[in-house]
Amino acid sequence: MLYQNLAVWIRSRALSIDVYRTLINCRDYGFKDQITRSALSVPSNIAEGCERESIKERHRFISIAKGSMGEFKTQADIGTEVGFIDREKGLQWQQEATELSKMLGALLKKL
Repeated sequence: MLYQNLAVWIRSRALSIDVYRTLINCRDYGFKDQITRSALSVPSNIAEGCERESIKERHRFISIAKGSMGEFKTQADIGTEVGFIDREKGLQWQQEATELSKMLGALLKKL
């Protein structure tokens, strides 16, 4: 399975890039570090899982990616509420996180 061909990897990669670009000037370094790491974790764990030999290992890494997506969604919600993230952007990220989480769930079932 080539992860670069998976829609969930393509979209989560794009989301991670958007997070980095949007928060480049965020001065709350703890928040910025945490949300960028959770966003980056999703496509990274999808890629790592797809490169693993066993189905059990693939499942484990896709599951980690799904957990990171939930973490990211929570951080996007909180970041929006405290004003670190523009409301429209924050809601967009949360919606994308919901859709990506569903896609990851479907991929887990497929494995």
